[in-house]
Amino acid sequence: MGLQETLSDYVKQAVKSSFNVALESVEFQSTRKEFAGDITVVVFPMLRFIKGNPVQIGETIGNYLVENAKDVKAFNVVKGFLNIEISDSYYLNFFNGIKDNETFGFLQPSANEKAIMVEYSSPNTNKPLHLGHIRNNLLGYSVAEILKASGKKVYKTQIINDRGIHICKSMLAWKLFGNGETPESTGLKGDKLVGNYYVKFDQEYKNQIQSLLAEGRSEEDAKKSASILLEAQDMLRKWEAGDKETVSLWEKMNGWVYDGFNETYKNLGVDFDALYFESNTYLLGKEFVAEGLKTGVFYKREDGSVWCDLTEDGLDEKIVQRADGTAVYMTQDIGTAIQRVKDYPDVGGMVYTVGNEQDYHFQVLFLILKKLGFDWAKNLYHLSYGMVDLPSGKMKSREGTVVDADDLIADMAKTAEEISEELGKLDGYSEEEKQELYKIIGLGALKYYILKVDPKKRILFDPKESIDFQGNTGPFIQYTYARIQSILRKSNIDDAVTLSAVEGSIELHSKEKELLKQIQLFPEVVQNAAENHSPALIANYTYDLVKEFNSFYQNVSILGADSETEKTFRVQLSKTVANTIKNGFGLLGIQVPERM
Repeated sequence: MGLQETLSDYVKQAVKSSFNVALESVEFQSTRKEFAGDITVVVFPMLRFIKGNPVQIGETIGNYLVENAKDVKAFNVVKGFLNIEISDSYYLNFFNGIKDNETFGFLQPSANEKAIMVEYSSPNTNKPLHLGHIRNNLLGYSVAEILKASGKKVYKTQIINDRGIHICKSMLAWKLFGNGETPESTGLKGDKLVGNYYVKFDQEYKNQIQSLLAEGRSEEDAKKSASILLEAQDMLRKWEAGDKETVSLWEKMNGWVYDGFNETYKNLGVDFDALYFESNTYLLGKEFVAEGLKTGVFYKREDGSVWCDLTEDGLDEKIVQRADGTAVYMTQDIGTAIQRVKDYPDVGGMVYTVGNEQDYHFQVLFLILKKLGFDWAKNLYHLSYGMVDLPSGKMKSREGTVVDADDLIADMAKTAEEISEELGKLDGYSEEEKQELYKIIGLGALKYYILKVDPKKRILFDPKESIDFQGNTGPFIQYTYARIQSILRKSNIDDAVTLSAVEGSIELHSKEKELLKQIQLFPEVVQNAAENHSPALIANYTYDLVKEFNSFYQNVSILGADSETEKTFRVQLSKTVANTIKNGFGLLGIQVPERM
């Protein structure tokens, strides 16, 4: 039982015995820095049930706690706030219970608990991954890791959008202008090569529109009549009809892209347990559309198209199948969700990591799945996130003005190298060690900068600012972790020594106590982050922990402590902080270097 729960019980007992009132809940807050105390009971809400002066009520409860609660050593009352001081032994007992536990704050899933499937990435196979995909991948991966740490069984998945007109545009441009070039012959990653042809298609399409406009055609007519667009549409029809040559080209070019994606995922440090492909799933929903027609969830219009009327639920009418019987995105998403539960029968909920421009789509999808009678549909969550902007403005794939994910990862390592050399921090490192460290710092800076922001907010991403070694940045936190490792190497302290035998002789410094209080919050932060699907809570907790440690480090001598007992305690406390930083950063997918 945590401190708040224990104190809450004692406060309720105090109120019952002194005022004969049964309190339902007790409100706590952190004690303000200018007052003595570790935790504060807010007396004002009690005035609804207890008549009297809030200061006197606080005094009465405070006296009861000192007499009856063994961990309360003193109190003071300021207006309606009862500030409680907790004994050092309480914090030392807590510390002894966790200091050797490297998974402190993490829970194991219970055997009968349903699993959660987290979907992220879900790219189109006509272009490489870009900065927007990076935010998506980092969010999805981190939320999956946080859910796991909170005690859930988790599957990570993506659906690869490998069919449609956009894919045919790249295929056609390669066929027309590619001269048979391959990733091997060009030395380009497969996704980059295919992406170049997507841009090439757009350039050629615009040229043809200009020529048609010069002939006197209207803009609308020119856009519809450009021969390259008509050819791409024809190619899509051939693909859907299973034309051998078209399908073979599609398989070859998609294969290039998958190889490229896998390299990027590896460099980014994300992975998946299951892959779904739109080319397989776009037909899946049709049987459930037929089922929904029978049960009255859907209705058919005169032209043969199938719709779902959600007006009574405050939404509109949504098409789920075209008049010609072909699937729309919604059909595919219905089918994919159902297929996932068939493939993984222990799945009881799903998280979809998709940008906020799709908010309405997911409202509709979740509601339709509920109407179709799937029990797990009540546990679906859209992890909606804002776009990533650059100082130079918005990105556009068709025009080739996106920030490529691979280039950004490489640039971050390069920036880390420049800054590290400027600071002269890496004497005595081999070239190989330096390059590995630059990667860890660069990627840590990128991930932390993106994940410390609430997912719903837009981000203006500034690479230079993210690699600052001061302030709320990844490198600042990594540097503190490396500093602690340096202290541990110099200390020669035996980890096995416990402090319970000597705790009476240790009087905690206020900075040690603050640090222990911060560590104690970690399990609760993990649970909150899981509930809110927010890596930002973990990121900002870790920054607060590091600030607290640096304040302790500046005010208290660790290796030069007055006694061996104090030195042992401070070294072990530092080690526990390092483990907690490592665990917190692990949930964000960020590595921590042993030296820096």
